[in-house]
Amino acid sequence: MKKNINDLTVFTAGEQSKKTIVFVHGFPFDHLMWKNQIDELSKNYFCVTFDIRGLGESPVGDGQVTIESFVDDVENIIDELKLNKPVLCGLSMGGYISLRAIERMENKFSAAILCDTKSSADDNEGKLKRAAAIKQINSGNLESFIETFVTNCFGTEFIQTNKKYFDEVVNRSKKHNPVGVKGCLLAMAGRTDTTNYSSKISIPTLIICGEEDKITPPGIMKFMAEQIKSSDFVIVEKAGHLSPVEQPMNVNNAIKKFLLNNKL
Repeated sequence: MKKNINDLTVFTAGEQSKKTIVFVHGFPFDHLMWKNQIDELSKNYFCVTFDIRGLGESPVGDGQVTIESFVDDVENIIDELKLNKPVLCGLSMGGYISLRAIERMENKFSAAILCDTKSSADDNEGKLKRAAAIKQINSGNLESFIETFVTNCFGTEFIQTNKKYFDEVVNRSKKHNPVGVKGCLLAMAGRTDTTNYSSKISIPTLIICGEEDKITPPGIMKFMAEQIKSSDFVIVEKAGHLSPVEQPMNVNNAIKKFLLNNKL
């Protein structure tokens, strides 16, 4: 079901009486990156996805967004749908949003699933890369930026064996409003570091990383997992930065096992 919450485009699947999982997608994608998870998990859970402001079907507005305002959107969804301690699941930029949401209001969640993400903020090199991307987009080269960035998100083998699907993802991402894409880049460059809070996280946490992830490689994610006392760490073989997309069955099984073990 499609809803509008505070101008945000939100999608729900499954029975609302069941335990809720809120999915927060990565950059520069949209809610459809979670399709394989929704198709499977909505059989036993109430699944909520949404397009982050400025991407997909959610409005761009003035493009002045922050990770903090993205967290506000997550909170508004929880409040508007009257969700009782949902599980929060985020990938990459969605993970940045999720980590900050947990730091800010951990008591609103029963568990967290962090896919291919990290708690550290951009260092100077990372901020310069964001600035270069914005410059590239301002020069009218959104499509070339998207093609290069999205290619780097996938494992090489996946692109070779799933070329049609890969092209669909690239082409869908190219349709985003450039203002929305730049807004997300600025939000990520300006995000706070949530590493210090990691050791304070008390809710059960599942950390999932693609074996071939070049953006947040297993070493970085393993370090984050070691900081979170109540965490499980899973490496997904033959997957890059988009493990839920590249290896949906393995990721779904890891999520279901985690939820079952924690009686969620």
